[in-house]
Amino acid sequence: MINFDYSKPATVGAAITALSKDTKAKFIAGGTNLVDLMKRGVTTPEKLIDITGLPLKGIEQSGTVVRIGALALNSEVAENDIVKKQLPLLSQALKAGASAQIRNMATVGGNMLQRTRCGYFYDTAMPCNKREPGTGCGALQGYNRMHAILGASDSCIAVHPSDMCVALAALDATVVVQGPGGTRKLPFLDFHRLPGNTPEKDNNLQRGELITGVEVPVNPSLAQHSLYTKIRDRASYAFALVSVAAALDMKGKTIRQARLAMGGVAHKPWRLTIAENFLQGKEATVANFQQAASLALKEAKGYGYNNFKLTLGPNTLVQTLKTLTGV
Repeated sequence: MINFDYSKPATVGAAITALSKDTKAKFIAGGTNLVDLMKRGVTTPEKLIDITGLPLKGIEQSGTVVRIGALALNSEVAENDIVKKQLPLLSQALKAGASAQIRNMATVGGNMLQRTRCGYFYDTAMPCNKREPGTGCGALQGYNRMHAILGASDSCIAVHPSDMCVALAALDATVVVQGPGGTRKLPFLDFHRLPGNTPEKDNNLQRGELITGVEVPVNPSLAQHSLYTKIRDRASYAFALVSVAAALDMKGKTIRQARLAMGGVAHKPWRLTIAENFLQGKEATVANFQQAASLALKEAKGYGYNNFKLTLGPNTLVQTLKTLTGV
């Protein structure tokens, strides 16, 4: 790890100014991902701007929206009474993430910004377009068991590692950011990027911008039937091979609305819009679930070691829907 300067601004404005003035500076909060990357030499910021003193830790409901500050800890959000009642899917996803120790340090904003856990990205001796653009993607012809089957490119087949973000994608959350140009809001589905030809760009934040929070709409009907399913190699401190965030608005056996997203399958949380549209107005049956899963994974492509996800993905979606509806 290289030597670095350190500062701890007292206001959001001061933090943004500090980052804007120094192109080699980074924000740090819980540090559960950034410090690992620094230790391995994957990222080498010359200055860390500690934002843990900023007033961005609140969790509150205002009308039909739950607002969660970017510095709220994952553990606090998961156990918050408002979140458990109004957004149970988010609480479930957070509890499935990492370990209790990590959740006690990790923040909502940091969770959104965490980088891929691809082994080729972390190994500085290996080619990786995300770490060093133009060097190639070692995972394409390498050991790619954990890698993407949707939305990948010849430049990168890494996946986004977050559980929380899969739930937020399904719940139509909005990201609130503040930068030199003021405050703006991004639909959560537009926050993260697919790799394309620029896999080094994980998200659509502009230089100097700070995530200040997320806003999640409340829908009591969806909250009644919400489930996060995570398939992983072990019960704790393991990233998803495949995960599914599902919320259904049911009237009897009829699905009035569906909100579905998958993790472990793409460079960003993957919203299953085609499957949602197919299920709307249909009866909850295994046949309908299987057809929805087939549509959702129609464009999926394996790269060798991860071919099993082509079966695991749709099976996990079907099982999640069966569990939710009691079919």
